[in-house]
Amino acid sequence: MIHMEPIQVGEHTFIGVEVKLPKTTLLTISNSRGYIMCGALDVGLLNERLGDRKILAARAVGVKTLRELLEAPMESVTTEAEQLGIKPGMPGYEALLKLV
Repeated sequence: MIHMEPIQVGEHTFIGVEVKLPKTTLLTISNSRGYIMCGALDVGLLNERLGDRKILAARAVGVKTLRELLEAPMESVTTEAEQLGIKPGMPGYEALLKLV
């Protein structure tokens, strides 16, 4: 099952997507510039193999809901996201605000 919902962070609206898969759930919150995601995100791949795409993304681990993703500290971030000011340890909602 796929569930989508608007996620409000301050005055900004993002899109939350939850994909229920066998034994796991994929979570992402995004806007047109970038996204934060659950532990399924491979930041190393984005930096090393897809670096030319300049993807703005950050990853949180151990989250099970979109609300948890908003509050969780970012465990890793892409090179492009770090250049934008998104840092490991930053809560998801703060990382999202850097994308506006």
